[in-house]
Amino acid sequence: MAHIPDGILSLPVLAAGTLAGAGGLMLGIRRLGDRDIPRTALLAAVFFIASSLAFPLGPTSVHLLLGGLIGLMLGWKAFPAIFVGLLLQALLFGFGGLTTLGVDLVNMALPGVALAAAVRRFVDAGHPSRSAALVGMAAALSVIVTAGLVGLEIALSEPAFAPAVGVMAAAYLPLAAIEAVVSAFVTLYLLKVKPEMIGASAFTGTSP
Repeated sequence: MAHIPDGILSLPVLAAGTLAGAGGLMLGIRRLGDRDIPRTALLAAVFFIASSLAFPLGPTSVHLLLGGLIGLMLGWKAFPAIFVGLLLQALLFGFGGLTTLGVDLVNMALPGVALAAAVRRFVDAGHPSRSAALVGMAAALSVIVTAGLVGLEIALSEPAFAPAVGVMAAAYLPLAAIEAVVSAFVTLYLLKVKPEMIGASAFTGTSP
């Protein structure tokens, strides 16, 4: 349950998440140039579709996040891409909520952007297998961090939900493995056909 609905989180958690989400969104928009718009729009659509397909797993449900991969390809520009996807999901399908939009944005965008930035310098077209493995690890960790953030926010808002947090977080372990494989294969493909899509420019704000 990466999408947190309205009415669950406390006001302090909502306020902190909204401020953090707004900050990330502003940074992403400031780095968004004309040449970045098509790629950002494409990845917003990919996120929208992938995270709209929920699969039941035990007492909860999971869906692809792709935060690590999108973070690798867009850097801070992942924030506006994911924001658009989350906003449309909330308005069209009722996924998550409008008051929790900032919190959901932070949960799904920040881990991927941060972990992708950490491994980006080691991604090299000359070493595709190693690079794919690193991106896969970053993608898996981003899912785990997202699950941890969601659990922490719910536990801080309503302690009565704390026992269920561990169950929910455990449900995301298989998703982490799936995202690692998907991200690794996509990285291998891009390194072969269009390595500039995961170039260092994604984190400097300039277009390749």
